[in-house]
Amino acid sequence: MELTIPFPQRINPHRDAAAGHNLSWLQAHDMLRGSEAIDRYTSWNLADLAAWSFPDASPEELVLAMDQHAFYFLFDDQFDSELGLHPVEVADVCAPLIEIAASDPERTTPRRHGTPIISAFADLWRRGCAGMSPRWRARASYHWEWYFAAHPNEALGRALAAEARRDGTDGEIPGLDAYLMLRRGASGVETVLDLMERMLGEVPAVAFHSPELRQMRQLAADAPATSNDVWSYGKEAARGDVYNLVVVLQHQQQCTLAEAVSAVLAQAQWMIDEFVRLSERVPELCERLGLRGAERRAVERYRDGMGSWMRGYFDWEHRTVRYRPEGTLPPDRPNYLETLLRRRW
Repeated sequence: MELTIPFPQRINPHRDAAAGHNLSWLQAHDMLRGSEAIDRYTSWNLADLAAWSFPDASPEELVLAMDQHAFYFLFDDQFDSELGLHPVEVADVCAPLIEIAASDPERTTPRRHGTPIISAFADLWRRGCAGMSPRWRARASYHWEWYFAAHPNEALGRALAAEARRDGTDGEIPGLDAYLMLRRGASGVETVLDLMERMLGEVPAVAFHSPELRQMRQLAADAPATSNDVWSYGKEAARGDVYNLVVVLQHQQQCTLAEAVSAVLAQAQWMIDEFVRLSERVPELCERLGLRGAERRAVERYRDGMGSWMRGYFDWEHRTVRYRPEGTLPPDRPNYLETLLRRRW
């Protein structure tokens, strides 16, 4: 089933230059060291993901987007290992990152004596918050906290599922509500949408919290995460991950894998269609809320930016090798080449 995405594909003209800066940034924070790890990272084509998703970003902003996306994937892969079955240890890893996200970004200094992950995130938090309002910073802090706190809970889900399998049962597959609560945090998409608003202009509070825009934001977050569960199913199922919508629906509906995949993709398509329907109401919404000039343009850019994000993600997902067999490591070994959670300096 192919998803129908009624948004034009556009690419940021600064893509190649930003990709070079991104690689230098990763190496500066010791996130990439050996040639094999660098080759594997570049094969994912995250530069395309950022350039398609943020086609109007300035060169500096596009570099920030690439750095942030690189952080998500390299961080997430660290738990595709034995560590990912130990929620207490994962919580210990995430605690200092949550602390950074709660700190004053203007006083955040480079943490050259921490782990590569801590060093990289401290830099992202400082750069991402530069010039933003206290309202935006508070929201971004909450979303980063949600993202990091979801990882120990994912580890708990894996551990419980592993125990159930050893007992010969499958009783630890989460229900749909529990899945959604955790997946929305672990996907990190809320922090992506915060980044988009940072680039395109802050949305007036009265519009940001309108039912229409709140629904559109939720759909723009859920649709890529939903589709991703199909593409990442092979990698995640082999490693015992249970917070995957295909896994959840197979268990809940007692259906075949093909039926679950079809249902998940149908849900993603409904989300795209619903986003389009709501986006058509944005001009009327602005009129009724009395938004004019810069405020109205900010809302329109926000709407268009969410559409570009979804189109960019879906296009990248179809092309990257990250979720193909040749892009993953065997499930009996960690799904990364370099450990980023230990001190390097």
